[in-house]
Amino acid sequence: MTESTPDFSQQFLTLADRYVALKFGEFALKSGRVSPYFFNMGAIASGAGMKQLAAGYAAALTAANIDYDSLFGPAYKGIPLVATVACALAEHGYDVPFTYNRKEAKDHGEGGTLVGAPLGRRVVIVDDVITAGTAVREAIAMIRAAGSDVAGVLIALDRQERGADDRSPLQALAEDEGIPTIAVATLSDVIDYAHDRYSEDTVAAIRAYRAQYGVSSRTRTTP
Repeated sequence: MTESTPDFSQQFLTLADRYVALKFGEFALKSGRVSPYFFNMGAIASGAGMKQLAAGYAAALTAANIDYDSLFGPAYKGIPLVATVACALAEHGYDVPFTYNRKEAKDHGEGGTLVGAPLGRRVVIVDDVITAGTAVREAIAMIRAAGSDVAGVLIALDRQERGADDRSPLQALAEDEGIPTIAVATLSDVIDYAHDRYSEDTVAAIRAYRAQYGVSSRTRTTP
């Protein structure tokens, strides 16, 4: 583990490995690239696993030291995440309200697309990963339309991989929207993790993939 890698990143990757949410091998991606690793956070599907996962998110958010007063979870994966992250923060004395959205507006009862607490002044979006960035940009637009600001975007893993414009989706988000992006772990952390536990061939394959498709290394919080 490198000196710059925080404990919560390695604990998160250990958890993902244990639940087979993190896999090593050859995986065809929607982009057409063949990746030497694959991450599917949906595989962490137990009470104990979600509790540990939420603790990692909460630790990363705390370490980012940004100013926020509420959380938002985009449907669908963001819904259980935002609820459990709020619980993890409460264990450390931070009682943060949270909101999530419906995919379709409700036309009866309370109506609308937003559920939970009213959005705060400065909102952190909590999600799993960002692939193209479309869903998170929709969430940003929804929050701004409600009169709130987006204080940051918090995700599990930053693949540090180039998109269509040679920037990663997180880089594009930070540069285009001026929003801090926070990752519990990065591709650099994955390499550190694999180096200590998997074969040299596995690590070499990930390094080669990063050399071909990766962006320059970034800190866990950008900008």
